[in-house]
Amino acid sequence: MSFKPANNIQDLQYFGEFGGVNPSISDSSTYTFLHAKTMMDTFEGNAEGCYLYSRHSSPSNLNLGEALAAMEGTETANVAASGMGAITPTLMQLCNTGDHIVSSRTIYGGSYAFLKNFAPKFGITTSFVDITSLEKIEAAINKNTKVIYCETVSNPLLEIANIPELSKMAKRHNLTLVVDNTFSPLSLSPVILGADIVIHSLTKFINGSSDTVGGAVCGTQEFINSLRNVNDGASMLLGPVMDSLRSASVLKNMRTLHIRMKKHSENAMYLSEKFEKDGIRMIYPGLKSHPQHELYKTMYNAEYGFGGMLAFDVGSLKVADDLMELMQNRNLGYLAVSLGFYKTLFNAPGTGTSSEIPLDEQEKMGLSDGLIRFSIGLDNDIERTYQEMKKCMQEVGVL
Repeated sequence: MSFKPANNIQDLQYFGEFGGVNPSISDSSTYTFLHAKTMMDTFEGNAEGCYLYSRHSSPSNLNLGEALAAMEGTETANVAASGMGAITPTLMQLCNTGDHIVSSRTIYGGSYAFLKNFAPKFGITTSFVDITSLEKIEAAINKNTKVIYCETVSNPLLEIANIPELSKMAKRHNLTLVVDNTFSPLSLSPVILGADIVIHSLTKFINGSSDTVGGAVCGTQEFINSLRNVNDGASMLLGPVMDSLRSASVLKNMRTLHIRMKKHSENAMYLSEKFEKDGIRMIYPGLKSHPQHELYKTMYNAEYGFGGMLAFDVGSLKVADDLMELMQNRNLGYLAVSLGFYKTLFNAPGTGTSSEIPLDEQEKMGLSDGLIRFSIGLDNDIERTYQEMKKCMQEVGVL
C-alpha cells in the first residue's frame, strides 16, 4: 500500500501557547466569549475555532482527533472516554428503532454484550455471523439492515476481515461499514481499504502505557458533526467525553506508535515461528498456517508487520491458569486483560475479556476455555523471552 500513516502523524506540527513543541493543554471545562452573539453562534455550530464547553470539544481533544484522522486517512475524528464510549454512540447514531446490524460473531466481549443485550432495548437487533464467510454475511442482510460491524483482527481469535469485499457488499446494499481497528493500528488502514468509519480503543496500542482509558471514532466531517450535534448527537447527549489531560498524554504517545508497533510485530512473529516449530498450533496472522494469512498480506502496510497479538490453545482452563501464573511469577508478563503494554499481557478470554459471550456461542465460534490470548511486549532480547516461556510450557506439560 502507498498510504503512509506514520508520515501523516509526523507531518502534524503544533505550537504550544508559549512556543512549546507540545500543544498547550486546555485545562478548562468551559470557555469565555467576548460577545454574547458569538456564544449563540457557537451553540448553533456556526463559530469555527470557538470553544463552548468541553463535553462538546476542547483544543486538546481536537488536536488528538486530528492526529487520529491523519493516521486513518479520514476527514476528522472524535475522541471519547473509552473504547465503548466510541463504539456505542456510533452504532446508536447510525441506527433507529427497527433497524438491524450484521456483526462479526468474534468481537470484543463488551461490544458483543452491547449488541446482544443492550441495543434490543431500543429496538435494534443484530445477527452475529462468521466474518470470514462473505456468503454468510450477505445472507444475514435484510431490508432493515443499516450497518456491517466487524474488527479488522478479531478479538480474541484473530480472524481477519476482508475489508475491500465487505466495503463492496456494504455499498451494494447501501449500508455503513464500521470497523474496529484496535488490534492493528498502522498495520491496517480500514478507510483506505473501503470502510466508512473506523473505531479505536485508545487504551491499547495507540496509548501503549496502560495508564489511560480512551476511544476514538474516525470518519467524515458530516458523521462526526452528527455525533457532536447538541440536539441529537449520540456522543454529545450520552456524554462520553475524554479528559483534556488524558488526550494530551495519548497524543504524545502516538509519536512513538510506529516504533512500538514494529517491535510488537517483530516479537510476536518471532515467538509464533519458534513455538510453531516446537509443535504448538499457533494463531497468528503472520504465519502461513493462519487461514487468512494471504488476505492480510493483500491489505497491510508491510513495514508494521502482522501485529502484536497471538493466541494458542493449551487444552484446558486449568493448564492455562497454571501456565499464566507461572509466566507471571517468572517476570515474563502480567496475567491481565487489555493489550498494547510494554510488557507482555496474557489472559484466558473465554473466562475473561469474552466472558459476556454465552458458552454455547463461544463453542460455535471455536473459543475454548484453554485458549490464551497474548499481547506481546517490547522485549529487547526476544530469544531469552522465548527460552523462558518454553521452560514454563514444559513445566506445565504444554510442551
